[in-house]
Amino acid sequence: MTAHPSSRHAAFTLIELLVVIGVIAVLAGLAYPAYRHVTQNAKAAACLSNLRQISAGLSSYLNDHDMIMPTLLIARDSKQTDVPVIDNMLNTYVPNPAVFGCPADTDKHFYENTGTSYCWNVALNGQLLASLNFLKVVTDPTHIPILYDKEGFHPYLDNKVNILYADGHATNDVKFFTGN
Repeated sequence: MTAHPSSRHAAFTLIELLVVIGVIAVLAGLAYPAYRHVTQNAKAAACLSNLRQISAGLSSYLNDHDMIMPTLLIARDSKQTDVPVIDNMLNTYVPNPAVFGCPADTDKHFYENTGTSYCWNVALNGQLLASLNFLKVVTDPTHIPILYDKEGFHPYLDNKVNILYADGHATNDVKFFTGN
């Protein structure tokens, strides 16, 4: 009689398989918050880019209108085209209407429902750019907000909003007063 060698194949045991699955689950759990943080930061950066493009369109508008700020409403409830709001006023100056939507505007869908994710600073209505002031107190254009997110779309930013200032820079730093 000849001895038959064991025909056992190398394979994972159930315990080993469960350990591997557990390790993968833990790694995925650790990676997800980092992934979410990175994607939110990317959306905040895209939002800043949108505000800068709107700023370029506003500059063109101002050149065509004797450097006088438009008279606009802060926002609107629907996509009415006869309402004087930022996206209606600048639609001919901004070639891509998608810049009026913040990429992080995913909960309430302001852009889809109202045409923009941003609010206009009505305190600037009709003012001459050269003598622009905010509430008759702030005259430094680096501290005068023009547009800002309708809500705190950016949870990983300190202030949760992006703001376009009168000098054309966009940031998430709230600095409305000269002491900031």
